[in-house]
Amino acid sequence: MSKSIMKSIVLCSIVFLVLMSAFAGIGCVDQETEEGADAPEPQSIIIKGSDTVLPLSQAVSEDFMYANPEKSVTVIGGGSGVGIAALIDGEIEIAMASRKMKDSEFENAEANGITPVEHIIAWDGVAVVVNPENPVKEITFEDLKGIYDGSISNWADVGGEDLPITVITRDSSSGTYGYFQKNVLLGEEYRQDALVQPATGAIVQEISQNAGAIGYIGYAYLDDSTTALSLDADGEGYVEATPENITAGSYPLARPLHYYTNGEPSGLAKEFLEYINSETGQEIVSEVGYFPAM
Repeated sequence: MSKSIMKSIVLCSIVFLVLMSAFAGIGCVDQETEEGADAPEPQSIIIKGSDTVLPLSQAVSEDFMYANPEKSVTVIGGGSGVGIAALIDGEIEIAMASRKMKDSEFENAEANGITPVEHIIAWDGVAVVVNPENPVKEITFEDLKGIYDGSISNWADVGGEDLPITVITRDSSSGTYGYFQKNVLLGEEYRQDALVQPATGAIVQEISQNAGAIGYIGYAYLDDSTTALSLDADGEGYVEATPENITAGSYPLARPLHYYTNGEPSGLAKEFLEYINSETGQEIVSEVGYFPAM
């Protein structure tokens, strides 16, 4: 047999073996895909929504990723409504909310094939805050409502100085906006000249620079740049915004904070929820300035 014929036979054999190996590999991949044997669990999730819950989720996610460096948790603010809308659209794994989902949101979710499940992860108090130079240190719900519905526009009408009131509110996508409207304004509209801020931090900054300003923020955002007013909701006496009063339920603007998932969580979303509800996670809740859900 000539050398040229021998080379042709060897070359054909090599090509045949390569092709057989390729087809065998394709078969294995198809089989694994069909059976889901090697389908990896997602190693990243997105949490989006409430600016009130934002600092808590950021703190817990940082601790979680430090303990699990191969896993990624992205936390984004924007407001409760923004987070819930993203969950309904299937864009995220967890929505943060400082209020309960609305019936209309549940209906939209159902239409999109999404089944929201609520998880209470902490408790919070909504603090009504003014500039530290303001002599007013307490207010009734009746007067607070008057300030926010527009019937009261000067601090002199509520025991303060002759100074116009600058009313500050969150935007309508905020869960705190809706919570305050329901519990203080009793469902009525905010005054037309209220100064709308896109984030809680912007409210704190504005009040710290404006002696006539008033606003509302999550308890965790309290610092020396603002003063929290004591509140009287029912004529039974003024109650300070303190951890003791919030956890005891005597402070009138105490509320739960929520996560929402599509159905019961699984994979990394479940792992993260278990972490925030663990003893370690709830310790972080307290450290950040919120109150444990357990």
